[in-house]
Amino acid sequence: MLLSTQSLTEFSVLPYTDVLAWIVMAVFVAGVVLDRRDRRDLAMPVTAGAWGLFAVFWFLLIHHFALIHRSAIQAVLVIVAVPACLYVGWQLYGGRESLLTLSRAIAFMTIIYLPFETSYVARQVLIETVATQTAGVIDLLGIGEGVRFVEDPTGETTFMNTFWFPETGQASRIVFACTGIGSIAIFGGLIAAVDAPRRKKAVAATVSIAIIWVLNVGRNVFIAVANGYQWFAIQWLEGPVMFLFGLSEPSRVSFFVADRILSQGLAVFALVGIAVLVSRWVPELLDIGEELLSVLLGREVRLRTPETAPDGGETEP
Repeated sequence: MLLSTQSLTEFSVLPYTDVLAWIVMAVFVAGVVLDRRDRRDLAMPVTAGAWGLFAVFWFLLIHHFALIHRSAIQAVLVIVAVPACLYVGWQLYGGRESLLTLSRAIAFMTIIYLPFETSYVARQVLIETVATQTAGVIDLLGIGEGVRFVEDPTGETTFMNTFWFPETGQASRIVFACTGIGSIAIFGGLIAAVDAPRRKKAVAATVSIAIIWVLNVGRNVFIAVANGYQWFAIQWLEGPVMFLFGLSEPSRVSFFVADRILSQGLAVFALVGIAVLVSRWVPELLDIGEELLSVLLGREVRLRTPETAPDGGETEP
């Protein structure tokens, strides 16, 4: 019998946010279609409205990430996303057409992400694939002696996604947020949105997705083993971590240190590194970064070097 069951990354979206997510996607896609049909006069206000709905979506998730998920990094990002989306929408409504490329990227991101998030079958295939590969790496490294790979013991699903460590009585589940699909959707959407040669975009997509997938499996292995063997069950560490995350059980400290602190912190640097690498194949991605930073900072920002500028032209320093 499992003594405790802890998700590697628990994520449960309320039903109304699922519905809102589909509405947001539909409005963003409508803006893209209008833009492609040279109806920019309609595309601008429609897309601006999509950003407004996107702000509402993130606002509804603040409580989840801050108080239920207890992720400081994700909570801060969600809080910042609300005014940022509103501001981008306002800029679009005011006539900043260059933000349509970023909006197109959001549309592609949602197209990639939502089918997996809302389809039970797609979720099962994705979760069990990642869980099976995580189990395989644990076995390959020889760090999971006696560990049992079992079906979800919570009864929420029938997925084979749980690692039970008999030695400590701890268990961890691979859930949807552990699959890396969010990061894959971000890079896939950005690459699909820019105007660049298809071959370069294909290479960039393949490289970024492969790196994200490998790093994500490695992350899952680390969190599962750290939690399963209670690597961070250290007396001087337990008090501060339990206070910081509002925990009542010391046995949860190892999971929160491994996931919420170490893994999520390192993930930020990993994603930035992947973005820098991918921009070498598709420098047009820097245009989106320049536009977003220019809007948020209120001044023109240039990320391209003279070598990566269009037609070999020079950019401002």
